[in-house]
Amino acid sequence: MKILADLHVHTLASGHAYSTIEETAKAAAAKGLEMIAITDHGPAMPGGPHQYYFGNLRVLPPEIHGVEILRGAEVNILDEQGSLDLQEYYLKRLDIVLAGLHNVCMEPLCQKKNTKALVNALQNPYVDIIVHPGNPDFPIDMEKVVQTAKQQNKALEINNSSFLVRKGSRKPCREIARLAREYGILVSISSDSHFSGNVGELDLAVEVALDAGIPAENILNINGDRVRRFLARRGKRRFVSQSDGK
Repeated sequence: MKILADLHVHTLASGHAYSTIEETAKAAAAKGLEMIAITDHGPAMPGGPHQYYFGNLRVLPPEIHGVEILRGAEVNILDEQGSLDLQEYYLKRLDIVLAGLHNVCMEPLCQKKNTKALVNALQNPYVDIIVHPGNPDFPIDMEKVVQTAKQQNKALEINNSSFLVRKGSRKPCREIARLAREYGILVSISSDSHFSGNVGELDLAVEVALDAGIPAENILNINGDRVRRFLARRGKRRFVSQSDGK
């Protein structure tokens, strides 16, 4: 399975990543990617950028080194109400919004409350993808989260880096992948790259998706066209205007 868009990529701005946007785009081009999403952490992450950083992403060109650039964020879920660390003013101006649980931004709760946090975040109109829902630090009712993603027409991520940095991720990620196939929801297979050399590195996550039997048509980021259509349906300004012009 050849995946041409990486929708979860970090840069120096995240505070714990080590490459620039330029370096990352150049590496993505060398690997034959069509599209990457710059999704630095929201401001609640230690070392993360100020909210103004996300407002100023508008200065980025739509393409660098022949790779389409999505202006995004990986926002942090802060509580069981699904509160996010980026204001609506900025969220509605981004091309793509990822949301996830991180134990430096929200203390892991019981399964019921962790699940409530993800369900509420999925109901936020600006959130497009829930990242690393198989994080073993945050046990959840996986079926309920998958069902909510289906109801909201949103995607869940299989995160390649989880298998390298989050011990115990393989079993919950495989179960989420199985449920994703069962319910027919969209899945985003992403690198969560924190260094340019890791952009587009997706082999472990692809293996999990294939083992679960997830069909190619349910892989959101298999190519740029599919991502653009998804974001246009989600009402993202940039892509709605593009589709209106056709």
